[in-house]
Amino acid sequence: MSNDCPFCGIVAGEIPGRIVFESDDVTAFLDANPLARGHTLVVPNDHHERLGDLSADLAREVFAALHGLTPAVEAAADADGSNVAFNNGPAAGQEVPHLHGHIIPRFDDDGGAPIHAIAGERPDLDDDDLDAIAEDIRDAR
Repeated sequence: MSNDCPFCGIVAGEIPGRIVFESDDVTAFLDANPLARGHTLVVPNDHHERLGDLSADLAREVFAALHGLTPAVEAAADADGSNVAFNNGPAAGQEVPHLHGHIIPRFDDDGGAPIHAIAGERPDLDDDDLDAIAEDIRDAR
């Protein structure tokens, strides 16, 4: 628990939240500043800032909650689809430093863009660049 973290406060019941799911390890609640009707956040109950901070077991619990909640959120919002995403770190737009997955209901006519639109300009990478990046990722695991 982090004393200054609003998501820890919601999990602890100290800050009001519209809870839609609770387990021993994960809580989900409606986003207070939704991008769409039904926008839901899924958080580990313990304070972790980034995906890499989670144990493998806790990561499975978070993704299991996302897996089970996504169709429920889509059904409740009568959505045509959804974006499921994490902003992992401040450079990626993470505003609250407590890991949280977003389930954002999407509609055929909502005017939104695909997730590829969030990163700005695409890099100009050739095959050698892609091969080197793939190797670096494999080596970093």
